Amino acid sequence: MMKINVANLADRPGEEIPFEFTTVAGEIDAIADTYSFEGDIVVRGVYVHTGRCYRFTGQISCTKSFVCDRCLEPSSLQQVHDFNEEFQRGSEPASGGEKTKIVNYFDGDVIDLSPVIRDVLLSDQPLNNICNADCRGLCLKCGANLNHGDCGCDRTVIDPRLAALQQLLKQNNSSIE
Repeated sequence: MMKINVANLADRPGEEIPFEFTTVAGEIDAIADTYSFEGDIVVRGVYVHTGRCYRFTGQISCTKSFVCDRCLEPSSLQQVHDFNEEFQRGSEPASGGEKTKIVNYFDGDVIDLSPVIRDVLLSDQPLNNICNADCRGLCLKCGANLNHGDCGCDRTVIDPRLAALQQLLKQNNSSIE
């Protein structure tokens, strides 16, 4: 797991200590229904004792695999997620206590970053899995992938509120001819 012993840092406030971890999605329980993280998840950063708490900043690098919601093609995407978390020794204040900042609490001399890394990975994902911003998706009539070329179908969508007007125009055009 991603555990850091901070016992030796208590008497060195302000000193930045680098860290690096390599893990996989299963080890930190970063599992989702509509995508997966393939290969290694690399976490790099620094931590510092501020005198009040321990601050961890860094980046998470990973590869996300998914099926595109528009074109239904398998895709993968390189991702980098930033994080900045504070850990404070002790327990969370009672429900009536004053909380001005979001702080993670820990006991002892070891801080486990696994829950924080999992939360950052899962919460930074977009709601839709799209292979690229220009994905044209599938034809609504024949189901062809429009990224591979135009299928030739007439995909004109007419507002149903104007359908009666279109019928009237067709009748007028046929009576003129």
